[in-house]
Amino acid sequence: MLTGSKTTFKVRQMVPDIKERMLSHSGVNARGRDMFGLRCLPGECVLQRAVLVRKKLTAKEGGGWLSGTLFCTHFRVAFVPQDSPKPDDNADPVLLGDHDVALASIEKVVAVGPSRTKLVTASSSLKFTPEELVLYCRDLRVLCFLFDRLTPDTQAVEITYTIAKTYQPLKPGTVLSFQNAALGSVEMKQFLSNRRRDAQMNWFDSLPDWEQELERTGACGWRVSSVNDRFEMSTSLPKFNVVPQKVLDTELKKTFAHFNEGRIPRWCWRHPRGSDLLRMASFQNNIYHEKDDIRNLELILFGGQSLCVVVELGDEMPSPTDIQLAHTRLRALCLGDISTSVSVPDDKWLSTLESTHWLDYTRCCLRKAAEVACLLRGGHLTVVLQEAEDRDMTCVVSSLVQVMCDPHCRTRVGFQGLVQKEWVMAGHRFLSRINYHRDSDKEEAPVFLLFLDCVWQLWVQYPSRFQLTGDFLLALHDSFHLPLFSSFLANCQRERCKRSQNLSQSYTPVNGWRDVVPRGSFPDPSDPPLPPVWDWALQYSSQRREGFTQPGSLPALPQPLFNGNLNTNPEAHRLSDSAPGSVFLLSRGSFSCSANLLPWRSGGGSGVYRKSHRRGGSSSENLPGLERLLKAWALTELPQGHTTTISGLQGPLDPYEPLLPLLLGPCLGVWRDCYLRGALHAQAFSHPISSSTQHPVEQLAWEVQQLRDKLALASSPTNTVPAKTQEPRQTDSNLNQNTNNSTFLFPACRHPGPVVSRTTPPILNLQPMVPPVSSAPLSRPGPRDSSKHTFLFGHPSSSEARPDQRYYPAPNNNAKLPKSNGPSLGS
Repeated sequence: MLTGSKTTFKVRQMVPDIKERMLSHSGVNARGRDMFGLRCLPGECVLQRAVLVRKKLTAKEGGGWLSGTLFCTHFRVAFVPQDSPKPDDNADPVLLGDHDVALASIEKVVAVGPSRTKLVTASSSLKFTPEELVLYCRDLRVLCFLFDRLTPDTQAVEITYTIAKTYQPLKPGTVLSFQNAALGSVEMKQFLSNRRRDAQMNWFDSLPDWEQELERTGACGWRVSSVNDRFEMSTSLPKFNVVPQKVLDTELKKTFAHFNEGRIPRWCWRHPRGSDLLRMASFQNNIYHEKDDIRNLELILFGGQSLCVVVELGDEMPSPTDIQLAHTRLRALCLGDISTSVSVPDDKWLSTLESTHWLDYTRCCLRKAAEVACLLRGGHLTVVLQEAEDRDMTCVVSSLVQVMCDPHCRTRVGFQGLVQKEWVMAGHRFLSRINYHRDSDKEEAPVFLLFLDCVWQLWVQYPSRFQLTGDFLLALHDSFHLPLFSSFLANCQRERCKRSQNLSQSYTPVNGWRDVVPRGSFPDPSDPPLPPVWDWALQYSSQRREGFTQPGSLPALPQPLFNGNLNTNPEAHRLSDSAPGSVFLLSRGSFSCSANLLPWRSGGGSGVYRKSHRRGGSSSENLPGLERLLKAWALTELPQGHTTTISGLQGPLDPYEPLLPLLLGPCLGVWRDCYLRGALHAQAFSHPISSSTQHPVEQLAWEVQQLRDKLALASSPTNTVPAKTQEPRQTDSNLNQNTNNSTFLFPACRHPGPVVSRTTPPILNLQPMVPPVSSAPLSRPGPRDSSKHTFLFGHPSSSEARPDQRYYPAPNNNAKLPKSNGPSLGS
């Protein structure tokens, strides 16, 4: 068939009996099967393949095209490079290879012809032979495959139709079929049932796990309560919760009715200076508070401290609806729509980015977490995060606070335990927010992805303070969109227990709802066992997993600091203004004493309300609450022998100094490796243009460099110095600066050398990427000059040069931390 012919192809569908014969032909005795070079999972069958296919590599992968064979199975779309080594049949199975994508992750299939593009669906008919195949994914990846001229036309058409017919948009019923396709074979079930969990990680699903966390943080005065072991008090809380030792379980049961969904104040983390971080839902209205109930409620809120600060997150933080709308706009901006040839013009890209409000919500979360971190640093108080349902933004803020303040949470194992504690076990509605089953679009909101973006912003600003890398965050982001892991396929611990134990419910007026295990009942054998998301060996190759951590030894666990004895009386000048038992509200960066903050105190009940007296002087009278905390922080007395500079003031060094983020416009960037890894692919096919034609941005970069070389030769005194030896000039201002809030999309690359101040705005640095356009056929580019890099979006990737990116483990209490490279939030 001639290329570009208008003949309509009619491809016969894969009837069920053919699929059954293919499944029966694929034996389950071998752990993995090698079919045409593809190592299949047990029970996996190949539906279609196409030879002589080229895959477009991303900039992080080196760019260019990679030749190989394209496969479509009933679980994934796999690409096997032609020079890849022969797979080992005795190795443990890996769900996805480095160039694979699961069918459940595909959002749409687009075929690109000589002069047109078409969105291919199960009912579509192609009137041209596709030259390129573009797969849009839900995790913001865009996979582009180019069919060679020697690729048979029937293979190109049939694999396009097979992918379009096999992948199914997520809807009720399709998720289970996808899980059975990946994990439903007999050997795969047996293999997963014998998998062992990571012993180094704290899973927070047993009483010893919580006691281990209390011992690690040195939190005394608290205990682990199992009053909710049958989920009778609260269906969304975990079995074990940390409460004050003075509150007995019989008294604790009476407090659940005073909070929405029974989500009482619970301990999350203790700062080494003695402050405790708690989280809770809002109070129930029209509840009568007896005298004993008030005593127990205040014991839980204060936790043995004399001062309590309630941080209300409902007023300042974005709602789930806002987050969903911002993420939808960000996807549309970064991916575009090549099926309709619609893309945002370059001169309106930055303004469109700001209109998504995604960076605004990221900045809001980081700012609130920084306020709480500075507040906890004062010592000897409890900070209570309050949200209406305590299942969304409290997860974000409490996790960010611990990432900023606790070096253990910046390791891979510690970060996994943090997500397990503050998200999985705390009852974040993963299943509703991801909306795998498409039950209700109103509940969909990627709150967890917003948290990952905030952590990435901290990692970019303080790379040497993290053991985990951007590749780890990106892998967690991609696994979030794959409906295979028990961590994300439930809304609370109770739902996970019901699925694993096949529990039913019974209700009695005395005992309420109870889970009943029928005699002889076991989990449904038809449902495959779902692994946790932390089983990275099941998802990625060993080479990919090596990039999850930075080189360096694991940090030694800090010695527990019981009673916060690192500093026995910090900020005494501020605590002296408050009477014991005072409760303050931190809102919009300032403190207040609302009369209805605690319902039982609004009517003049027990307890005292005292407003904090502000000391005279205009220097502190007009400062916001956060800046006032920063100033008090710099004046706090610490052990001798530690010095540093905070906000331009000389002050002592805190071994647990929080990583305060820089929140100005130039300091927050777009997560390039995540959001923009498919943007250039989409733009390259938007017009459309031939795959052998150079991208307009690359052509522009080459022309600019040619002009720079000519200017360098003209300005040289002897005109004998080659242009390539001249250092690239840096302009005084960024050409891509948005006047609205100074957000920079194209920061300059960071070259190894002396560390520059972080307040210096990024500079657009265009370097020659490729030679001029030639008519030669496509070929994979050779090795690039390591001294020249081009950064079109965001910050340099983890594989590129960064200043001082080695990981420094957390020191012991008597050791010094390396001095931070960037200024604090108050600068």
